Amino acid sequence: MLNRRTSAVSAIMTTAVLVLGGCDSDAGGGGGGGESGAGHEASPGPSVIAPGKPGETAATMSAKDAARRRAEDDSPNSADFTYTQMMIVHHGQALKMTELAPKRADSSRVERLAARIAAAQRPEIGAMKGWLKKHGGPREHAGHEHGTMPGMASEAQLKQLRAAKGKAFDELFLKLMITHHSGALTMATDVLSEGNNIQVEEMANDIVAQQSSEIGRMREMD
Repeated sequence: MLNRRTSAVSAIMTTAVLVLGGCDSDAGGGGGGGESGAGHEASPGPSVIAPGKPGETAATMSAKDAARRRAEDDSPNSADFTYTQMMIVHHGQALKMTELAPKRADSSRVERLAARIAAAQRPEIGAMKGWLKKHGGPREHAGHEHGTMPGMASEAQLKQLRAAKGKAFDELFLKLMITHHSGALTMATDVLSEGNNIQVEEMANDIVAQQSSEIGRMREMD
């Protein structure tokens, strides 16, 4: 999957091509419909404006050089560490919710969905814990209580889910899990704009793709 940086560079390249194309059209129009390509030399490709680091000015360079520059330094920042710590806890609550489905769900579709969520998020927790260990463990406290993380169910809601059974369970499970997934998307989107580490961005992009699809599936079942 393409990471955020590659997507961003692609978007900038597309804009640059459109701008350059508009300039060529204007030049051709000014010549009274001259021959196509006349007076133009082969272009080495569009240039892009690459934002500098804090305190640095932006630089104009080729799209290839811009992508290389960004890839050279992907040192984790505080957003990467905070996101990873929070998402481990966030996923952990989702696993607790899915564990209830086999004995309480009425719909086999809800039960299968819960199994798929658990199968996806359990290894993601392992990957994030491995990332933290590789980079020296938590460098800062996440700074968020569980209840303030986007989409997290309250203790009262979890108690209600544990007490529900059959169709009542299915309805509440879908409601809570849609909210839970939506919160994960908010967190992933935040780190994609604020983080700096490529591996964290790839994990966040995977979560966006997977959980966006699951939200759509749950809304059809709701």
